[in-house]
Amino acid sequence: MNILCNFFDFIPKELKKFLQGLLSRVDGLHSILITDRDGVPAVHVANEKAPDLAMRASFLSTFGMATDQGSKLGLGKNNTIICMYSSYQIVQMNKLPLVVSFIASHDCNTGHILDLEKRIDPVLNQLKNAVADA
Repeated sequence: MNILCNFFDFIPKELKKFLQGLLSRVDGLHSILITDRDGVPAVHVANEKAPDLAMRASFLSTFGMATDQGSKLGLGKNNTIICMYSSYQIVQMNKLPLVVSFIASHDCNTGHILDLEKRIDPVLNQLKNAVADA
């Protein structure tokens, strides 16, 4: 158990630094959140333009229900949900037991956000293992 505590003491600092680097690479990206399926944040980084309401667990937890409903369409497992609003867009990726949420301006390049998946997957695998062991 002590090893796991040390892991979480070390990784969030490094992970936050890594996520902050990703945040600065995409123009219009305001926040990156890594949560559990219920919307409870594990790690998040945000700039001053990130909307507070979109970073609440009550909003983030709706991804689980939406992805379950989307999977019922008969097209297979749902991996990503993209929601467009008048001022913002939310891109949520299914990385169970984790969910990665990107909050960006409505005119941010969605393709650039989706491309971040390749960079974030290796780091998420370490975090998934820690969550599974806990």
